[in-house]
Amino acid sequence: MAKMKKTVRMADIADRLGVSTVTVSKALSGQKGVSEEMRLKIRKLSEEMGYRAPTVVKEKRPRRSYNIGVLISDRYLANFDSFYWKLYQEVADQAIQNECFTLFEILSEEMEENRQMLRLLEEKKVSGLIVIGKPGYEYADYLRKNTGMPLVFLDFYETDASVDCFISDGFYGAYVLTNYLIDRGHREIAYVGTLFSTESITDRYLGYLKSLMEHGITPNPEYLIEDRDVKSGLRDNYSSLAFPEKMPTAFVCNCDFIASIVIKALEEKGLRIPEDISVVGYDNYLYPGLCDVEITTYEVDIREMARGAIETLLKKMSGENYKRGIHIVEGHLVEKKSVAERKIV
Repeated sequence: MAKMKKTVRMADIADRLGVSTVTVSKALSGQKGVSEEMRLKIRKLSEEMGYRAPTVVKEKRPRRSYNIGVLISDRYLANFDSFYWKLYQEVADQAIQNECFTLFEILSEEMEENRQMLRLLEEKKVSGLIVIGKPGYEYADYLRKNTGMPLVFLDFYETDASVDCFISDGFYGAYVLTNYLIDRGHREIAYVGTLFSTESITDRYLGYLKSLMEHGITPNPEYLIEDRDVKSGLRDNYSSLAFPEKMPTAFVCNCDFIASIVIKALEEKGLRIPEDISVVGYDNYLYPGLCDVEITTYEVDIREMARGAIETLLKKMSGENYKRGIHIVEGHLVEKKSVAERKIV
């Protein structure tokens, strides 16, 4: 009897190249997050191994058209376009593609303090709610216990994973950025971000620490620089940053907006970026005109985060099965012009 030829799986290709199955899937489907060199390697090997993408016929079940509430705390919204405005636009676009509509509400500090319910919920205008960016701890708990409808968190999570959420891989992203600086000769590296103001800032700090420790670098307590007041949100005055007396050679910032503030503060001191000091950010999103230096960063796949949040919320509202818990969306390093090689003496 003839022996049946073994079906080649994506996992087989991944094992041969020493990459993840997710990387193989992205390369073969044309998604972002894979270098062109690796994409070509994966495609070439898949052809050599005789990989054939499975043909799946999906039975389309009609879904209702829902109104979806979207909540953002005003602490995250500046006078200019912010990362969260961009994330909201992606959420609204994904909702429209699913024949749904979004209704937007801003959460004020007063509403948080008074545990005031959202108008969208009081007036029963929506069937589900997406919260973008973490409100205060008490209000997040209040929402979880009192919304009475399907809920998804976007760009933050609760430590007990009681609410489904979609976040970027902040730990790994900051780890990659710090490794990038160390590979270029930097060993005195500061982190800019107020710990415990959000889970994402703390996660990114832990990724930064992991990189330092793996390279035998003892973290300097003076190189942890706060960037915001936990209650009021981001500082917009770059002169308020408290730099250490002995300056580092590089800064890892928890987002591109803060990186732009750090750059302005350093330039105010007469320092050049990157000739004197290197700076990296996170998000790969900064409103045009905020910074005169192109910032090396870790790009967040906000489209995939928004798509996942909408898809999960739709399944929850329609009673379909779905994968519960914390969903981490991969990103990738984007090299620009804010980092210089440092000669090791």
